[in-house]
Amino acid sequence: MRLYGIKNCDTIKKARRWLEEQGIAYQFHDYRADGLSDECLQGFIDTLGWEPLLNTRGTTWRKLPPEQRDAITDAQSAKALMLAQPAIIKRPLLEGPNGEMLLGFKIESYQEFIHNQPATEVQ
Repeated sequence: MRLYGIKNCDTIKKARRWLEEQGIAYQFHDYRADGLSDECLQGFIDTLGWEPLLNTRGTTWRKLPPEQRDAITDAQSAKALMLAQPAIIKRPLLEGPNGEMLLGFKIESYQEFIHNQPATEVQ
């Protein structure tokens, strides 16, 4: 399992704490510290679509000038923005061993997602 996000995000902290309490082994990928490759982001977009990935409720989005927000009309423009400002990507993003992905954090969703993973590692 791999968890993507930003370490100081409160929702990331909740997700990490829950995974650890459940004894679920995972690797954490911090967008700010570890970066985000074009290829990795394209994988997210291919799996989830660009609209769900773009966090239009967060501070980063609200701080953008209206003309920049209005210019995000397709996957290409959204991808360019997410690569330039990874904090605008909705988080957390949990990736299973076979590439399946879950966006956001709700305990019930995590329980179901992890239950459906093949041979989930326990610490």
